[in-house]
Amino acid sequence: MSFRFVGLLVIIVVVAAALLGRSAKDGEKAPTLAVSSLLGDGADAGLRVADPLYRPEFPRDHGAHPDFRSEWWYFTGNLQDPRGRPFGFQFTIFRFALSGQSPARSSNWATRQVWMAHLAVTDVAGRRFLRAERFARGGKMALAGATAAPFSAWVGPWSMRSEESGFLPIELSAEAEDFGLRLRLAPGTGPVLQGEDGYSRKGPGVGNASHYYSYTRLPASGEILLGDEVVPVEGDAWLDREWGTSALGPDVHGWDWFSLQLTDGTELMFYQLRRGDGTADPLSAGSVTGPVPRQLDYSDVDLSPQRHWRSPDTGVRYPVAWQLAVPSEGLRLSVEALLDPQEMDLSVNYWEGAVRVVGSRAGVPVEGRGYLEMTGYEAGEVSP
Repeated sequence: MSFRFVGLLVIIVVVAAALLGRSAKDGEKAPTLAVSSLLGDGADAGLRVADPLYRPEFPRDHGAHPDFRSEWWYFTGNLQDPRGRPFGFQFTIFRFALSGQSPARSSNWATRQVWMAHLAVTDVAGRRFLRAERFARGGKMALAGATAAPFSAWVGPWSMRSEESGFLPIELSAEAEDFGLRLRLAPGTGPVLQGEDGYSRKGPGVGNASHYYSYTRLPASGEILLGDEVVPVEGDAWLDREWGTSALGPDVHGWDWFSLQLTDGTELMFYQLRRGDGTADPLSAGSVTGPVPRQLDYSDVDLSPQRHWRSPDTGVRYPVAWQLAVPSEGLRLSVEALLDPQEMDLSVNYWEGAVRVVGSRAGVPVEGRGYLEMTGYEAGEVSP
């Protein structure tokens, strides 16, 4: 099945959910499709594509880019309560353009933008993974949207908002039926322009790219909500910010994305683009921060899975433990899920979860925490 066709199906699912005012809750089954299909190689008429000459500008680019097919504000992080009890969280807002043209109707409900939000909390000690999603249309009713200065992005009552005229600090607030979060993210590390000054190539064709930047370590504090329990927490968050129209090449079926925060004060991001035969695409790339920040390409990173977990809900088999080495940095790391069942089995299916990191840099022990995202795996297939 082509990415263009699957992408159309995803849009239909999203639109139908938005029109019905649907909000999926933890444990509620929904039609499931691959997240990678949202970034297929088919461009839509009238929509802009990523430009290699463009350089992100702030605060403008914290806001929405409605002339591109898709974008997201993607927060993840590792937290702990005062007793050291660990938690992971994900809160993401996605925007999808249905067309390159504005709707002809003058109705307040008319829009070419659909918004989706995903929320998840990993309760490691309780061995619980809680997830939920919301949908809303854009348009004059302002049920969902994003602004640049001051920054805000929202889907219904779920929101990301700056306290001041700038971008940081940010307040995250989202509550599902039986869990939620209220967090404040303070200034930290970033923005880091990924790829070639923010132009991240993911395919060979014109526009097979996104504009991409990250805030790689943002001090976080606030509350995790678990039923009637309000848990004070603190830790570090990560923001990935991307927008584009036709990002992935035609041979890419999915990716494995790592965002790691190490105890030596550095951060590492790497995404491995996977072809249909399971091999890594040469456009796989990443970055490492530190005294001398640098971009990483395919040849800089050795990546191999070590252990797998099969979802009892979808039958998909995911590699949940990896060896990751960057020989030029002297880095040798073991990355493993804090909890194996961290599958986002919602309208779009993928694995996204908190991980622990142990290893060494130039022979000196180093540890860390982070997040791992895996897309494009299918039930019954043998993972690499």
